[in-house]
Amino acid sequence: MASACAGVTALTILGTAPSASAAAPKEACTGLYNARITFWAMTCSQPGEPMIGGFATWRNIPITFDQVDTGSTTVQVANYMRVSPNTSSGPLAPNIEIGLYAEKTGKTTHTYGPRWSELTTSGGRTTAIKAGVNPTKPDKRNHTYMTVRQDSGNQWDVLYDFNKVGSTTKQLKVLGGNTNRIDVGLEVMGPKYINVPSIANRMQFMTGNKVWQQVATPNVAKSVTLPVCSTTHKPPNCFTTKLTDNSKFTQWTVSKPRRQAAATASPAAPTHSRDVAAAGLPATFNGVDQQALQACLENDPDSCLASVPGLSECVVTVRVCNAAAVPSGGPSEEATAADTSASDIRARAAAAFGVPSDALAVKPPTSPSALKAHPHAADSSSGDAAWTVTSTSSTPGLQRTDRRFDGFTARYSAHTGALLEACWGELCDAS
Repeated sequence: MASACAGVTALTILGTAPSASAAAPKEACTGLYNARITFWAMTCSQPGEPMIGGFATWRNIPITFDQVDTGSTTVQVANYMRVSPNTSSGPLAPNIEIGLYAEKTGKTTHTYGPRWSELTTSGGRTTAIKAGVNPTKPDKRNHTYMTVRQDSGNQWDVLYDFNKVGSTTKQLKVLGGNTNRIDVGLEVMGPKYINVPSIANRMQFMTGNKVWQQVATPNVAKSVTLPVCSTTHKPPNCFTTKLTDNSKFTQWTVSKPRRQAAATASPAAPTHSRDVAAAGLPATFNGVDQQALQACLENDPDSCLASVPGLSECVVTVRVCNAAAVPSGGPSEEATAADTSASDIRARAAAAFGVPSDALAVKPPTSPSALKAHPHAADSSSGDAAWTVTSTSSTPGLQRTDRRFDGFTARYSAHTGALLEACWGELCDAS
């Protein structure tokens, strides 16, 4: 158990509170994660009690794409946690999504990295996460994804590798009963061009009493919309999945194999351990033992809240807890030899937002400036030179639903073509 600082209430970790009784949200899970061009291997959990935090962890595994021209076909992978604080009006309620995203951008190019989104009934917004140690590298490093409700009001903070990277603006009040949900798993578009090695998703939720718990297995539903890989259903159009339970949600393991070898070889495991990375860090940072934190992140990140001194207090108070993951403040994108063109960006935005290419306005990179200023966030994309794309046309945004919204604005890296941030509908006006 992490030690308690004076004047700060420590969190009880994993397991002193009894398990809540709730039904698995089967109807919501199959209804939300079921579409013709998008495929999911998703779990949906309904804790059965007020939930004020969600936590997940997995490694930056090497997602690879066939080096072929796929035309206008969208080819992408997302592995994420989604927290819906209040589903009383229906399963498709405002929520917070945070995870790892990879997208094929050309015959031989693709983007890779974490981001977080706020999705509501009136619009949405998404922001790439530039904090953390090698967030855009498929180096098999463990990373953590978290969202925690603020102490006052109904909004939530978002943390990556235990540092705050943003806050919501349009979430609903947390209610009692079976009125919230936490989902985690894999989303794929263009599966025949993609190889996704096994991803081990581990997840917990925070109760209203600030207790971190695993979800009881009877409260977990699944939606897997490609066949299970077998001698009958062979790659690339199949998933492999396994829920490790032992009465509690311990791990959701999922992959989307490719029959033929992917175009690029998987990178080796990191050659520098977190012990080396921690060598130049302060012994403690905002009350957190940094040596213990780096070792825990490398070996067993889902136990860090319990085992790292000071961490459980920090994530609910200071919310900047990992000295190694604090951004430097400079430009975060590395320049490449093949910078993006206006036609590249126009095609990407048109496909991503479901808007005709001739209905887009594309502005070339000028002075780097963020779509919105987020002064309290630990990450920022304001140092990136970027293309800006706008449209007033009806769009679904980046939400996989039938809802439409009025217009969007998006910024893409001038160097890599990676999506830096975007908003659609009324959330473009969110403060």
